[in-house]
Amino acid sequence: MMDSREVKEQLMSHKEHIPRHIAIIMDGNGRWAQAKGMSRSQGHIAGAKSVKKIVQRCVELGVSYLTLYSFSTENWSRPEEEVGALMELLLLQLASEVPELAEQGIRLVHYGSRENFSEDVLEALDKANKETEGGEVLQIGLALDYSGRSELLHAMRQIVRDGVEVTQEALESRLFTAGVPDPDLLIRTAGEFRVSNFLLWQIAYTELYVTQQCWPDFDGDSLDEAILEFASRTRKFGAVK
Repeated sequence: MMDSREVKEQLMSHKEHIPRHIAIIMDGNGRWAQAKGMSRSQGHIAGAKSVKKIVQRCVELGVSYLTLYSFSTENWSRPEEEVGALMELLLLQLASEVPELAEQGIRLVHYGSRENFSEDVLEALDKANKETEGGEVLQIGLALDYSGRSELLHAMRQIVRDGVEVTQEALESRLFTAGVPDPDLLIRTAGEFRVSNFLLWQIAYTELYVTQQCWPDFDGDSLDEAILEFASRTRKFGAVK
């Protein structure tokens, strides 16, 4: 088995194997915290640190798009205290990280509904989008109050409203991710084998990678291992190769 240095060297020498777009279902913050006798909120704080590590590794590898399942529409049903802590953490992270992201040429965009967020959160998201809109190094998509089914309904309603023919192109141009290539690799942490209503249209031919690591334990070396596994596969897209 290769050590982390050998994995890094192999990836950097074969840049063609680096996914253009990586999507991640960041699962296991609560379980990680509870296993350590900590609160779920502390787990989410630890998870936010993992996000920063993965963003930096994506920049180093030359990944163009990173989409993070940060808060699903279903997550609103969690205890009010936990949801409140998540919103406070989001505001804190946006305030502290956006200036650095802009400096590094990293763009931040939001995928999902805006209806349920407070004005403070919406203002912070809009400010982050504006301050980073010129970034061309990496685009981070934050899936917040996101539901794959709701996204498809949203796109179909837009088609009906616009009175255009229902085609694949018409639908894709009305998704939250319009203009973004479909993910090459979808990573899910914490060992769960399901997609949980995430990017249902976009992951039709995406390679899936599941790790038993909870999200706070997922780091740059973990990402390298996932990409190395991805590079070993043959993507057929329905054809025979």
